[in-house]
Parts: sequence; C-alpha cells; structure tokens
Amino acid sequence: MAWSKYQLILAAAMIITGSLNTLSTKWADRMTSRNSAGDLKPFDHPFLQACGMFLGEILCLLAFKLLFLWAFCKKDTNPEHLRNLRGNQDFNPLIFLPAAMCDMCATSIMYVGLNLTYAASFQMFRGSVIVFTALLSVAFLGRDLSWREWGGIYAIISGLVVVGVSDFLLGSPSGESLNKNNVITGDELIILAQIITASQMVYEEKFISKYNVPPLQAVGWEGVFGFLVLALLQIPFYFIYVGEPFSGNARGVLEDVLDGFIQLSNNPLLICAFLGTIISIAFFNFAGISVTKEMSATTRMVLDSVRTLVIWMVSLALHWQGFHWLQVVGFILLIGGMWVYNDERIVPTTMSLLRHARLLRRSSSVEVLSRSADEEEAERRLHHGVAPIVSANARPGDELNFSNA
Repeated sequence: MAWSKYQLILAAAMIITGSLNTLSTKWADRMTSRNSAGDLKPFDHPFLQACGMFLGEILCLLAFKLLFLWAFCKKDTNPEHLRNLRGNQDFNPLIFLPAAMCDMCATSIMYVGLNLTYAASFQMFRGSVIVFTALLSVAFLGRDLSWREWGGIYAIISGLVVVGVSDFLLGSPSGESLNKNNVITGDELIILAQIITASQMVYEEKFISKYNVPPLQAVGWEGVFGFLVLALLQIPFYFIYVGEPFSGNARGVLEDVLDGFIQLSNNPLLICAFLGTIISIAFFNFAGISVTKEMSATTRMVLDSVRTLVIWMVSLALHWQGFHWLQVVGFILLIGGMWVYNDERIVPTTMSLLRHARLLRRSSSVEVLSRSADEEEAERRLHHGVAPIVSANARPGDELNFSNA
C-alpha cells in the first residue's frame, strides 16, 4: 500500500527526533561547564537528564489534554482529527506506576551507561531489549516463539557480542576521555537496563493493554509518575557518596542536582542540549505512536533501525568515536536479527518506504496516488453527511468519551 504524505512526515519525524534524543544527551555528556566548586568539569548528571526525559513524556500527556480539549470545544467528530484520542478513559492512573518505576530505573541506568560509552554503542545495545522481552514473554505470558523468532534472537545476540568486542578493541578518538574499562561497564549497564525495560513491556502487555488507553495518555502518565518519584530520589542521592566513574560532580555523590543546575546556568549550549533531550523525546514518542497506529509496529522497528544507523554515522562524523570494521559486522547482525524476529517480509516494507519517498519528490499529487480505498470511502461518506462505518474489529471504549479525559 502506498504511503501518504502524512505517513512519510511521521516516518521522517521519528528518525530525526529519535536520533536527536540520543545525540543531544551524549552532546551534553561531552560538554564542560563550571560547577559549584568553580572547576571546569564535564556535565555528569545522568539522573537529572533522566528527569528531563520524563518531562518530555509529560509533554505527551499535555498534548493529549490539549487535543482532547480542542475536540471537546469544537465538537469535532472527524476520524482523521481524533486518531490519537480514541480509547478507554475508564481506568485508574495508578496502573501505570509499576511501569513507570521500571522506566525510571531503566532510563537512569541507561544514562549512566551512556556517560561511560559511545552513543552508537548505546543505541545498538538497546536492541537487546527484544531478546529479554521474548524470553520474559515465554516465561510469564506463555508465548511460543517460532523458529524465525529464535533465529532472530540468536542473530541479535551475535551482533551484541561483536559490538561489545569492537568497543573493547576500539581505541578512543583524539580528545575522548573514555577508557576501555568505562566503555565495557557502560555497555553492561545498558544491557542491564534492557532487562528492566523488557520487564516493563511484559507488565504493560499483561496488565495495561486490556484497558485500551490512548498511547499518548499512557506515555504521559508514566512520565508523571517517573518524574515525581525520581525528583524525590534526588534528596537521598545528594547524600550518597560513590566513587569514579559513577560520579563526576563536585561533591562525589550519586547525584548533585544543584551542581547540575549551576553547570547548566554557566553554559548556554548545555541548556540547548538539555532542552533538546526533553523536546525530542516528546516528539519522538508522538511520532513513534503515530507510526504504529498509521502503519505498523514492524514499520516502526524499521525506522528505529534507521535511527541507529544515523546515530552511528553522526558519531563517526563528529569523531565522538573511532571506526572499527567489527562495528559494521555487529550492526548488520543486530539489525538483521531485529528484522528476522519481527517479520520476514521486512524487505518489501523497506523498499516501499524508499519507493514512495521517491514518488513524493517526483509528483506533487502523491497524496491522491497514495490514498487507500478506505480513506476515499470515508471522505465520500463524510462529504454527503453519512456517518462513517465503524470497523467490526473495534474494541469497546474506542469511542471518544469527552466526560472522563
């Protein structure tokens, strides 16, 4: 099926904002600023950065509320306008608390790991979440994996091993302060975080998916709980002394949020990088959710693979890390394993993306060419004042409920 202009914009937004999220966070880690002791030090505040990530997720909830309020005031019933609002509103927000705690732990650990390793390795090792999610699904959800999925898992594991070996063998680029022990520690922390993320996904599938909550609203509530809890944890973190390489602040504690704010105030570029993390995660979540709803989860996985490639290439171009031929092998195994695990028909999906991107450049009438028969029928019925057809597969609670949002 041809892609519409809107779908192509969503795909581009997901790749760009997803890449900017990791790159802006790593950019902040690499910048220096004067701290509370007056010394010029790198910005080493992973828990403060994790709070920023949750602020970005809260923006998704704010966007949902604003869209809902707009639809309520205008009494808008156009299905195209309500695509991100439909869902059940009869739920207790506390159901998202366990998922938010997993998200908080995983994000904090990942940001500690990102501070110790390379941005490209960070993004590649995040692919291990597929392995742990599959294994936990077998253990707790009773899922049976096909031979294709097992083959994808073995390919992913092979790719992760190769990426880890390349990190160990890779020399640090000029001006890079990372050493091999820190890089390997960072890689291990990122993999540990993926185990926690996989637990979050299994919990969401088992206990939350049945409520059919609008995705933007679900992301937002997890952001609210994650931010509140992590913000409160900044108090004990301020008094917990840890050694290198897990603390780079002036007092040598697990997190010194006051020192972080001082460093932010002393470097305008650092503020830009920090805000880039917040804003990019908000748009990335919105774009990712919309891609899943408009196209498929498999397409989202393809675009996420492209994001990994973009981060790797930018890191090499900016000399944030050196090049080793094993990285290419690891990347191919890792991405190939993801494609095999998700859908063996992924190549046609990728070719469809390239083909329709080319059509968009060649013709200004791509929207007419790319509309499906269902879209044309829905538009015709709305034009003549006929109620749109509701899918036989629609779930209860999918209708827009203005009273409970």
